[in-house]
Amino acid sequence: MKRLFLLLAITAILAPLISFATDDRPPTNTVEELQQLRVRIDDLERKVAEAKPAAPAATMGRAGSSYMNLSFDVLANAGWASTPDVEGLQPGGHDPSQSGFSLRNAELALDGAVDPYFKGFANIVLMTDADEGTGIELEEAYALSSSLPAGLQAKVGRFFAEFGRQNNQHPHTWAFVDQPLVLNRMFGEDGLRQNGARLSWLVPTEHYTEFTFGVFNGQGSDAYSFRYTGEAGADGVDRLYGRATTDRNLSSVGDLLFVPRLATSFELTDSQTLLLGASAALGPNDTGDDTHTLVYGVDAFWKWKPANAEGGWPFVTWQTEVLGRNFEAGADTTVGLPAETLHDWGAYSQLQWGFIRRWAVGLRGEYVTGNKSVSEEATAERPTEERVSPNITWYPTEFSKLRLQYNHAWREDAADEDAVWLQFEFMLGAHAAHKF
Repeated sequence: MKRLFLLLAITAILAPLISFATDDRPPTNTVEELQQLRVRIDDLERKVAEAKPAAPAATMGRAGSSYMNLSFDVLANAGWASTPDVEGLQPGGHDPSQSGFSLRNAELALDGAVDPYFKGFANIVLMTDADEGTGIELEEAYALSSSLPAGLQAKVGRFFAEFGRQNNQHPHTWAFVDQPLVLNRMFGEDGLRQNGARLSWLVPTEHYTEFTFGVFNGQGSDAYSFRYTGEAGADGVDRLYGRATTDRNLSSVGDLLFVPRLATSFELTDSQTLLLGASAALGPNDTGDDTHTLVYGVDAFWKWKPANAEGGWPFVTWQTEVLGRNFEAGADTTVGLPAETLHDWGAYSQLQWGFIRRWAVGLRGEYVTGNKSVSEEATAERPTEERVSPNITWYPTEFSKLRLQYNHAWREDAADEDAVWLQFEFMLGAHAAHKF
């Protein structure tokens, strides 16, 4: 724990020191200039849409008068871990799964305009497991409104819940090879991702402020802390945290999962931006007939980039999330366990510095823990864990990257473990831009 606090203290000291760079950004464009720029962009987009391609394009599909972006992104890993239980050390669904070689994310992404009212997005992911078998999943498929009034926007389909900073980011946008431990603890190996709907409101304030409210089914392994029955034991009974579970059907509005989030950002200076957010997820769980789970968190993202940056470099980013969970575990008379509330909390903090064009170094510290349970199994499944991870990334172009990362992990009642991973990414086609 002391090691983690020391790491976070160093991070907090380094971030503002690095930001003391020359702030010589030119004055912000006037409103009239921005309006003129918007008109020119709209005119250019119209001409591109009306133009007939000179030759078939590998990255574009055509539907009516609209084009569809099509891309294929691959993340491949090679490396070594000091334990044969690599999946226990790296519990994320897109983390390296074994020493040697692994391919945990090959993503086919499609996006485009459906009509004047909606845009469509879909992500289909293939991955290999430790036995070299191949799995496929529909990661996301949703429609996003583009013409609602009053700063409103609707999303419907299957998608990652907008909780915190990283949960709804795809692996190829992560600053590190693996998913933070606290997200594994709260949401399972693949994050909080469900069928549902979300409404967002861009609040008319001086600073960017957005409120989102998502409603989801809240069931299955992609809703790990909610209506999830766990795994069957040797006796064939499904158990979670030592308790037998019942498949709690969705019979009323109260059985749904609700995910509100509020985020706001500020331009601290001409070269520094700060984004702050608060999120929650509330829904029932399967350990009883009237048991619920609450996950809550706050997050911060700070970025420094000088006005004279070339191609995005140099830059410094600092990202931190703190999450907590109250899990109401129901009584299980078959094994003599009373009802109790399991409390878990954890955090990660990461700093990334793009020191020269196409090169960046990063450092991440993590901590997650939980209270003791009357169930030995529940206590064992929620150990105290710490991990520190330095890395270095090279971006030959915007379509590829090579990342080297070292992990050192401290796990309660277990030996310290180490791992070294080399990750290679390449992308074919045109991929939609991601949110700041």
